[in-house]
Amino acid sequence: MSSEPEHKEEQKALPKPPGLLRSSGVVGIMTMLSRVLGLVRDMVIARYFGAGAGADAFFVAFKIPNFLRRLFAEGAFAQAFVPVLSSYRQQESVTEVRRLVNAVAGSLGLVLLGVTAVAILGAPILTSVFAPGFLDDDLKFGLASDMLRITFPYLLLVSLTAFAGSILNSYDRFAIPAFTPVLLNLAMIGAAIFLSPLMETPIMALAWGVFIAGALQLFFQIPFLMQLGLMPRPKVDYKHEGVSRILKLMVPALFGVSVSQINLLLDTVLASFLQTGSVSWLYYSDRLSELPLGVFGIAIATVILPSLSRKHAAASADQFAATLDWAVRAVLLIGLPAALALALLAEPLIATLFHYGEVTDRDVTMAAQSLRAYSAGLLAFMLIKVLAPGYFAREDTKTPVKIGIIAMVANMVFNLALIFPLAHAGLALATSLSAWLNTGLLWRGLIREGAWKWQPGWPRFLVQIGLANATLAGTILWLQPPVDRWLGAGGLQRATDMGILVVSGVAVYFIVLALTGVRVRHFRHR
Repeated sequence: MSSEPEHKEEQKALPKPPGLLRSSGVVGIMTMLSRVLGLVRDMVIARYFGAGAGADAFFVAFKIPNFLRRLFAEGAFAQAFVPVLSSYRQQESVTEVRRLVNAVAGSLGLVLLGVTAVAILGAPILTSVFAPGFLDDDLKFGLASDMLRITFPYLLLVSLTAFAGSILNSYDRFAIPAFTPVLLNLAMIGAAIFLSPLMETPIMALAWGVFIAGALQLFFQIPFLMQLGLMPRPKVDYKHEGVSRILKLMVPALFGVSVSQINLLLDTVLASFLQTGSVSWLYYSDRLSELPLGVFGIAIATVILPSLSRKHAAASADQFAATLDWAVRAVLLIGLPAALALALLAEPLIATLFHYGEVTDRDVTMAAQSLRAYSAGLLAFMLIKVLAPGYFAREDTKTPVKIGIIAMVANMVFNLALIFPLAHAGLALATSLSAWLNTGLLWRGLIREGAWKWQPGWPRFLVQIGLANATLAGTILWLQPPVDRWLGAGGLQRATDMGILVVSGVAVYFIVLALTGVRVRHFRHR
């Protein structure tokens, strides 16, 4: 522990954190840039590789390390590390904060090195576990295993990137971690366009693009850690008090924060047994549903976790509850119209973004089915992102893990019930239903524990967003051309029509909100 005078001196030096609305806006803008480039990346992949065996194999090889990244690095690790780091920042000296960072860097790095080495050696085993349906297809299985050996080191690199990003987020430097994913999209676009023509098996270029991206993302954040004076000097020390606390929090947090990701992976496993193209249809629809989730849901979750952690450390229960309430309202304000638009514009969106090259009319129709199913759960996915930090900021990981297990079991039941009548769309719908169950249980727990309380103004707010969403739906239905026109039109025509729909819908939505009395100042919060 630091001495009291030293601690007080440091506390005075702590800068006043920026407002949550401003911080969310910064993260949202950076994430929007990343997601738009992500859609461009997927359009390039669709044009060059379509939805065939090679694309299915790559999506599995990419999904495995990407899933583990979300589960460990951005899921359990971030939710466990940020509260502990925030506690050290509030209560300990700078020297102790550096010791914590060094110990975590060394301990995390050693584990990641071991996991990466084992995964590279056992790539065929991992492929058979995550895509058992490929076992009967030598081409898919071989390609997926070969690409996994190249993509899996991405987990090591991007986990260290997430570690660096968690430090920056804890010090309210949100823009840099939010911008970093842009490098992944640029690397993969470059690999598809420039590297694939040079390779004997063109799809392998995408795997190398993933590996290159991991290195770029990690090295990009190093200068900013140096500016903070927190560039890690790795030291393996599992006995460090902070490391022990993080490990204790991580184990249950694996389920608590990442259930939706586990459910999406289970979709891929089951989809590998379905007809060729199913994995790709789910991938393209999932990517579209993740655009609003990433830009708004994850952006809000990113900025409230450090804020909630500080308020819990300062024993500000009322401010803690008000911050959670602010986050829920912000999610409803954006999540509801986003889900509505995805459901109403499923075919037009898929056609506009992916109906090029090898992607057929049937691919558009099938991907639209799963997009509608995912849109039914979009609001729940976003709410999970902002409700789970209400537990993790208080270092309570046991409750979310219990809820997560219930949701996972429910998801498997829904999968088995819906996969036969609805095929790949049934898998997406099962994920949405289990997400709603997860959301309801998280919310009920926070209310029971007094961590979240109804703040004034909810009835009026619900009426306001209800009217705005009804107007939005009417506008889309009025302006939307028939599906056949979207499928038959050229890329420029589709883009123009989609631009008119998006601009009109957004304008109408926010005009109605303004007319009913919603103002920006209502969402300013610290």
